[in-house]
Amino acid sequence: MSAFKSASTSNSASFWPILPPSYPLGVRNSYLSAWMPGNKATDLPSSAPKFWNGQQLGWSVMARVDEKGYSLFGVPSAGKDVTPGSVRGATYTTTHSSFFVDAGSATFILDFFSPVAPNNYVRHSLPFSYLTVSASAKDGKRHSVQIYSDMDSSWTGHFEEDDDMIWNSTTRANSTTVMALASVASVNGAPFSEVNDMAQWGTAVYCSRPNGGDANALTHAVGELGRTRNDFIRHGEMRGDGDISTTWQPGAGLAFSYDMDSIETTRNATFVIGHVRDPDLNYLGDSRRSYWKSACDDDNWIACGCDLALNDFAAADAESRAFDSAIAANAESVGGSKYSDILQLSVRQTFGAMDMTVSNDLNTSDVMIFQKGISSNGNVNKVDVIFRLSPILYVVAPEWIRLLAEPVMRYLASGRWGFSFTIHDIGSHYPNVTGHDDGFAEPTPLEECGDMILLAYMYQTATGDTDWTAQYSSLFQSYADYLVEGGLYPSDQVSSDDDAGASANQTSLAMKSAIALNAFGRMTAQTDYSDVGLQFADVLYNQGAGLDSDRTHFTLVQGEDESWTTAYNLYIDVLLNLETFPSEAYTLQSAYYTSVRSEAGVALDSRVSWGKTDWMLWAAAVAQQSGNEDVRDMFVDDVHAFISNGQSDKPFGDRFFVGNSGGDEAGTWDSYRARPVVGGLFALLALNGPTMWLGDAEQGNE
Repeated sequence: MSAFKSASTSNSASFWPILPPSYPLGVRNSYLSAWMPGNKATDLPSSAPKFWNGQQLGWSVMARVDEKGYSLFGVPSAGKDVTPGSVRGATYTTTHSSFFVDAGSATFILDFFSPVAPNNYVRHSLPFSYLTVSASAKDGKRHSVQIYSDMDSSWTGHFEEDDDMIWNSTTRANSTTVMALASVASVNGAPFSEVNDMAQWGTAVYCSRPNGGDANALTHAVGELGRTRNDFIRHGEMRGDGDISTTWQPGAGLAFSYDMDSIETTRNATFVIGHVRDPDLNYLGDSRRSYWKSACDDDNWIACGCDLALNDFAAADAESRAFDSAIAANAESVGGSKYSDILQLSVRQTFGAMDMTVSNDLNTSDVMIFQKGISSNGNVNKVDVIFRLSPILYVVAPEWIRLLAEPVMRYLASGRWGFSFTIHDIGSHYPNVTGHDDGFAEPTPLEECGDMILLAYMYQTATGDTDWTAQYSSLFQSYADYLVEGGLYPSDQVSSDDDAGASANQTSLAMKSAIALNAFGRMTAQTDYSDVGLQFADVLYNQGAGLDSDRTHFTLVQGEDESWTTAYNLYIDVLLNLETFPSEAYTLQSAYYTSVRSEAGVALDSRVSWGKTDWMLWAAAVAQQSGNEDVRDMFVDDVHAFISNGQSDKPFGDRFFVGNSGGDEAGTWDSYRARPVVGGLFALLALNGPTMWLGDAEQGNE
């Protein structure tokens, strides 16, 4: 396989561009989120994937080559008649994770594909991922090959052996076979509930369609997986009428087999795995549905979703290849190959925390996006998280800034939040977007006021649309006034990095206030607000209130010379060309970081021993702007080392230890996994300007 470039090796297997902490397999939203830990990649035939929160999921692939059985993926106990395949390596791109496995006289590629198509709302919102198994002869001769794949009830979020299941299998007129599995409890129970972050309502789905129209090539069964696997190994197909069980049994699942007949060149089989909820989300007492349902002729959502996914596969795959190439090439051009490795790993994770919805009556003029606070507290549409991930949206889909902010602003405009500052989030736990009418939400007033204004100006700058910001002008005005009153010398409060603790007079919050006020003045043509922002910046930098007495760096707390911080808020000043702070401020701060770097990177600030990957690359972008490429590269190298050092098996964590102290090992994962804030790693690429990617917008959102 000459095109298979090796960047790292393990037990003779090669991994390109790196062996990541975890491979995204099927990642579409917070409830369809399957990953393969990187340290299990060489054992792919016997290793099961995991949900983002660590629960094991049943999903497997087997093959018969010349009537001999092989396990390729996810078969921990294969049995004496099954030989594990030999893993040659793996690759990942922005939308694909591919594994290369030899078995007998055949080579197999298992390609896990989760589309990221932010300008094609139907394609992007489908809660389905693709698995394509490709087979080719190693020796160029003809060989008999059959493929098998199954999934089990873990995808329903119900793990107890006595959880009763109901199922259905149907082969439609277009030869699409649809198998669906749901817990009896989820069918009879209330929607919008979770256990261990997995949805307790909805239906797990597996579907496929034979290539070339040979309906007999595809067989299926619902039943005990030991039996379905044995049938496949013995016969190369499923025996029976599709349902080989009359009652649900522990260890049962949904199984497909596909007969590729005799291969000489490459043959493919594609399976679609998904989780369909209806309704999808509760917004202030009203049910909302995922956008893709607007493309269905009736409410047979499962069959419609499978048809949409399978009908769109070729076009979605073609768009994804172009998208992958664009992200990789543009990232490398601004930050080198290591930066490209980082961004390619972050894209599916960022968009995999979101649901694009319409109203319950499928009104496509009422589009809102909701994002779960994955791996923290499950809050809905945290304003500071939207701000942190915003660079990726600025690059590939600026309209999404508005679509994520709209449910927040709509709630605030209702008057149900009784404060003059912006709310932290609009729901304590996803998917229940109930607001905080009682006034109890995390108090981060300066952070969120600044973030919401900056998001609005970022959106307006990127799209040229002034109507949305005008619609909520009175709210933005009140947030600007709040910054005027309390932004320069902040009261005791937390920032976005709330787990680092609260403090009064945080320089970073004062900097954000200054930059946001300048942005508000630009956004509304009210120069007096820009003047106040520039005055704040003058006090903090020129007069030195935010600097140490030797003027070497910005302090964590004003007046505390020995304190310091990663001054990431300078980035938004750079990105939006606001010039709130003079260029000398960027230069001074960027030069300082090398003096406080620990073994594995720069900590968030002088209080803690851990750093944040997103803020590191915001700081890298400021260094780039100041002409300090050495510091830019230092931050990129540190983040790359963290995701490639083999010390974590979690989906791309955004917080890691940078030093060896108190039992903590430099370069190891600290907390958080699979969070969308990795969209902030696009900070360097965003400096090239907005709307890098237009993509295919043919379906539903023209």
